Amino acid sequence: MGAATTDFPAVTGAAISGSAVPAGRDDPAEHPGGQRQDTWAPLADRFIRGHYGTLRGRVRTHVIGAHLREHLPPPPAAIVDVGGGGGNQSIPLARSGYQVTIVDPSEAMLAGAAEALEHETAEVARRVRLVRTDAEGAGAVLGGQRFAAVLCHGVIMYTDDPRPFTAALADLAEPGGIVSLVAKNARCLATRPALEGRWAEALAAFDTDRQVNGLGVDTRADTIDDLSALLSEAGVKPVAWYGVRLFTDGWVSSCDQADPGTGRTDLNALLAVELQASRRDPYRQLSRLFHLVGVRR
Repeated sequence: MGAATTDFPAVTGAAISGSAVPAGRDDPAEHPGGQRQDTWAPLADRFIRGHYGTLRGRVRTHVIGAHLREHLPPPPAAIVDVGGGGGNQSIPLARSGYQVTIVDPSEAMLAGAAEALEHETAEVARRVRLVRTDAEGAGAVLGGQRFAAVLCHGVIMYTDDPRPFTAALADLAEPGGIVSLVAKNARCLATRPALEGRWAEALAAFDTDRQVNGLGVDTRADTIDDLSALLSEAGVKPVAWYGVRLFTDGWVSSCDQADPGTGRTDLNALLAVELQASRRDPYRQLSRLFHLVGVRR
């Protein structure tokens, strides 16, 4: 697989390139991104620092990162993180030597990534560029560049029509490159409201693929089979899938409020359990999210 070997210009809070976003996500994300007027800017700080600082956020980052590194080519391969927001998943990859492009339609989210990069070494910051655009516009804004890996984690759930979205992601991948997608699991939407005692909502969830998330935003769920078919249609062969977040997503109530830094939770053991669950049936089938990895033909 091809890889970029030249460092990007150093990133500061003002170094956000790209163009005005026409139509991007129809709705913002468990990773909220904005549209024309950056509607979701008020949620950016809450998501970047709030969600990723919680136990659920830590589990999500750890499990997805472990899966992802099993499929990535070695650094300094070029990676694009579509809807990458504050860089929580991709800045660690820059630390490992990857050349990272973070694409997001929300200027506020990208500003969060720029702020995070201020706490990194100059060497790491030089490996990252921030570009304001959406998935469908990324190909043109990035000048037709193709990448060894295309990441899109927790964004597709905010699109009403996943077909053009997955096609745009596939177009960003070079032949042999990987496409890494994280989506909401349509097979178990009733689980969270049921575990929280919201029985009417749980009953309705059996017959829908929509659900309002913790940010109060309407989201759409996918099945592994349907999303795999869309990737195949776009020229990407699915090669593996994993669950993301099971026991820490409402199954164990004490975990929901636990602060990973307080010592109340044995974090290493908890992460190990979630990682094992993500790879084994029937546990992975019951996870809140799923992680699908494919290879561009």
